[in-house]
Amino acid sequence: MSVLIILLIASITVASIFLFAFLWSVKHGQFDDEISPPYRMLFDDMVPVEATEKIAIATTVEKTETSNQ
Repeated sequence: MSVLIILLIASITVASIFLFAFLWSVKHGQFDDEISPPYRMLFDDMVPVEATEKIAIATTVEKTETSNQ
């Protein structure tokens, strides 16, 4: 039974150390992405198919309205 207590204390200690290290690295910007933002402008935004269909329907409606007048 005493071994379980020792293992429990050891595991909580190790978990606390890893949590502290993770929080420290997040606070000091270790996970900041400094490489990809300049490349984002090179890629086109994907337009959803539904939006493309709405645009196509709107343009055909406009064309038919102008041709009917």
